[in-house]
Amino acid sequence: MHEKERFAGFSGIITSIDEMTAVVETPMPQSLAKVTDRLDEICRAFIAKSPFCLIASSDPDGSIELSPRGDPPGFVQVLNDNLLAIPDRPGNRRLDTFRNLLKDPRIGLIFIIPGKRETLRISGEARIARDEELRCSMAVNTRSPELVLLVYVERVFSHCPKCMIRSKLWEPAACPDHRDTASHHEAMIKHGKLEMSPEELKAEAIRTGTARLY
Repeated sequence: MHEKERFAGFSGIITSIDEMTAVVETPMPQSLAKVTDRLDEICRAFIAKSPFCLIASSDPDGSIELSPRGDPPGFVQVLNDNLLAIPDRPGNRRLDTFRNLLKDPRIGLIFIIPGKRETLRISGEARIARDEELRCSMAVNTRSPELVLLVYVERVFSHCPKCMIRSKLWEPAACPDHRDTASHHEAMIKHGKLEMSPEELKAEAIRTGTARLY
């Protein structure tokens, strides 16, 4: 579908930086100055307490992926002021993020700490490693990751808490009832047009090992 057809019916589509800055006010100088190029003690402490991060990647054709990663707090290791190591735990074996990074090593990360309103944003360049010593240092329940994602940090800054405040993400009373939303297996069956039940799909995931955590 042509770009104009995709967004037909909407007026005021922004097509330039000048048009955008005419609407949005100029940022405070402090907001521009907060970006740093290394992991100081504040960044290190945040990463050490984070059990969850999001990884953004893209290939040269423009295919974009946003992938979640989670483990006990501190699962992402800070190796030095500019280098992070992220273990790759067993997943669905699609390897979308890694396929992208092999074509385009640019990467973006957002670290989240449950209950904390601020997030930590990082961007840089990545490599996929099989370093045995590093993999062994990331073992959980005696299982080492097969792959480790190395991230060279080029930009890092603390993101303001407004999105967390507006969404009330960490307020239990504000959590919606999600019992009527599809499960992971139900969504897979629907989207993949699979001729099997959620129970059968779950059993298959257990049989093939894709359901194990470590």
